[in-house]
Amino acid sequence: MNASALLANTLSPDATTRQTATQQLESASRENYPVYMLMLSDELRNENSQIHTRNAAGLALKNALSARDSTRQDEYSARWMALDVDARQKIKEASLLTLASPQPRAGAVAAQVVSAIAAVELPVGQWPDLVEILLGFINTSDDTNLKIATLQAIGYICETIKPEVLALRSNEILTAVIHGARKEEPSSEVQLAAVHALFNSLEFVRDNFDREGERNYIMQVVCEATQNPSVSVQVGAFECLVKIMALYYDKMAFYMEQALFGLTVMGMKHSDERVALQAVEFWTTVCEEEIELAHEAREAAEYDEPPELESKHFAKVALPEVIPVLLNLLTQQEEDADEGEWNLAMSAGTCLNYMAQAVADAIVPAVIPFIEAHIKAQDWHQREAAVMTFGSILDGPDPQVLTPLVNQALPLLIGMMNDENLHVKDTTAWTLGRICDLLIITIKPDVHLHPLISALVNGLSDRPRIVTNCCWALMNLADQIGIYLDEYITSASESPLSPYFEGIVSALLRVTETTANESNFRTSAYEAITSYVSHSTTDCIPVVQNTVIAILQRMEQLLNMQNQIVGVDDRNNWNELQSNLCSVVISVIRRLSGGIQPMADRIMTLVLQLIQGAGKTSTVLEDAFLVVGSLAAALEAGFAPYIQAFLPFLYPALKAHEDTQLCMVAVGIIGDISRALGDQSAQYAGAFMNVLLENLQSNVLNRNVKISILSCFGDIALAIGPAFDPYLNTTMDVLRQAGSVQPNPLDFDLMDYVAQLREGILEAYTGVVTGFKNTEKTPALLPHVPSILELVHQCLADEERSDSIVKLSFGLIGDLADCFPNGQIKEHLLEEWIAHEFRSKRGMQQETKKTLRWAREMIKRATA
Repeated sequence: MNASALLANTLSPDATTRQTATQQLESASRENYPVYMLMLSDELRNENSQIHTRNAAGLALKNALSARDSTRQDEYSARWMALDVDARQKIKEASLLTLASPQPRAGAVAAQVVSAIAAVELPVGQWPDLVEILLGFINTSDDTNLKIATLQAIGYICETIKPEVLALRSNEILTAVIHGARKEEPSSEVQLAAVHALFNSLEFVRDNFDREGERNYIMQVVCEATQNPSVSVQVGAFECLVKIMALYYDKMAFYMEQALFGLTVMGMKHSDERVALQAVEFWTTVCEEEIELAHEAREAAEYDEPPELESKHFAKVALPEVIPVLLNLLTQQEEDADEGEWNLAMSAGTCLNYMAQAVADAIVPAVIPFIEAHIKAQDWHQREAAVMTFGSILDGPDPQVLTPLVNQALPLLIGMMNDENLHVKDTTAWTLGRICDLLIITIKPDVHLHPLISALVNGLSDRPRIVTNCCWALMNLADQIGIYLDEYITSASESPLSPYFEGIVSALLRVTETTANESNFRTSAYEAITSYVSHSTTDCIPVVQNTVIAILQRMEQLLNMQNQIVGVDDRNNWNELQSNLCSVVISVIRRLSGGIQPMADRIMTLVLQLIQGAGKTSTVLEDAFLVVGSLAAALEAGFAPYIQAFLPFLYPALKAHEDTQLCMVAVGIIGDISRALGDQSAQYAGAFMNVLLENLQSNVLNRNVKISILSCFGDIALAIGPAFDPYLNTTMDVLRQAGSVQPNPLDFDLMDYVAQLREGILEAYTGVVTGFKNTEKTPALLPHVPSILELVHQCLADEERSDSIVKLSFGLIGDLADCFPNGQIKEHLLEEWIAHEFRSKRGMQQETKKTLRWAREMIKRATA
């Protein structure tokens, strides 16, 4: 069969034909990659072939070059670079020639192929003339199709390749792209491709934005494009403005005053929703930037420093103009809008939410007249918009400003849970949930609690969307009252929710009895049950015990139904239910602690059955393992009888290197078991250490799991104390080696990773040192003190250090001093950098200061 027929068959409506053809192509790619790639490029180039066949060839080429998974991408890149130079050149030429195809769809897919090849070759210094070739197509050709496809290719290249790779050509790329986007360009399709390419190139033209003249011209072209006769070009131009605001906020004051303010307010009123959505998104982005700048300013003030960038307060200045437009958009809801569909009313609500956070108290007088005028309106659109407005401004203004308004509105909102309109009830439930979450202090137990809970519980028998929001509101009520009690009334024996506790949990359990989960309402009900269990006071413990019995019965029923599962949907539903049930069991175990003992046998039996039944479904396995971990923490030494039965399931999970989350949870279980059993876990330490050390050698295992492993060494050492001696030197070598990894200031991902890595190492060192402290093995730590302190020095010298790293560092110095109180490490403890760090308390949290003071006392004693 020839290539054209084979590719056509991959698009066949007949499933068997389609599957056979796809398998043949995959087989060809594995068995003879060079021939396969040349075959596809010839088909892409062939103007006599059907367009859908050429399209299929182009997509197959692209998919053979690019993958979302980084490991697979490395394989694809290596396979391409191993191709004969002539073959690579032939494929590249075919792709470039196809950009000029009279068939626009062929040119568009060729643009993707060119970009995919560029993503492999440009970063390693190959295809050096590509950008020059593409710019030549734009600057010297009158072929509209060629210009469009070339601009698309440039856009894709800018999107996929790191800015530094293209930095040397950024001026030329920008010139070509801006040239295509000008209002003088006769083709709107070329303008659209140019605007999209500009969008993708904005991150690496930072130098051009620093130069006022070039910045002015770029902004002029983009602003003019928002007025283009083509709506698609307008949408693309507003998308550019959104991204420009996010990237170059600090340079926008002049343009806001001259053009952007008016353009975007008019854009929000545009008759085409696509344009209006982007104009609203522009103001959402402004607010996001100003919220972040306000946060940075508060942080800088803590250190008595000026902020790096100052807010221009665009949102506050624009408030009188922007708010009326947003409020009007809120009334444009569609009766039959899909729940997940992003529309103008939802976008306006989101913008209003960010606006409230950005301008704080100023939002209140701007919206209250609208709420008062519309909350009792005949038209449901206006009632719903008024409630949405109220719910959207609850995060930002001072609670003292909002409290009288909420007190006044609560009875009305509770009554609106009986509104005849579904949308009004849905938004009212959401708003009540926001009040419970953000302003719990406004809910007076003797006045509001009974009607509020009654309304929300009644809502649990309504439509799925409303049930979901009622569950969320009930969950927030439990969480926030629980947090309040923990903060102000330690070990409370009863709660304002106590009289309602059993009724609420029973109602939530009834919601979960259904097999459906539309709008995620069943999952929301389980999450709410988890919150009520977690925050239950002593007087509600009998209800918690009854709840876990009901949940365990459901787990048993589900396990017995396994053989009746038919199809993927049934399996997914089963998995999701088991995960929900595990979450409730975990919250019960944590709440009852040692009181779970009478049910421990039953829980472990069910969990082991679940692990066996889950197969390789990692989410269910993770949840089942988390139940085991919480049970170990609760039972402590009482967990010992279950270990032998559990280990055969733990080791395979530890060796599942490709399943990051499962492996991470399994490593955490080792820490849980070690902490639970204490020195009794020494008999398992050898096996645990061997598998953990093996995992560190894996090239497949995610690096974040390796951080958890290092931290786990500390858990094991702390649990078994001097019995850790056989593993001490190996562990210390591994930790020293890991500590030598240095951050690169230009690579933010690496900087984050190194910070997490150092935290994991410090936790490990802390566990080892504390485990050996005051034992006959303490002297074994002496040779390792210099390398431990070297890491601590590096951590404290890092300007970007987190408070947790500072606290761990001071604690570790104190632990070392405590280990050697008789001057054995005096010379190390008297080093100038330690004295300097202990003099500085700037910006420290209270707990860190306490650790510092304790460590200082230990140092005094050890250096006396």
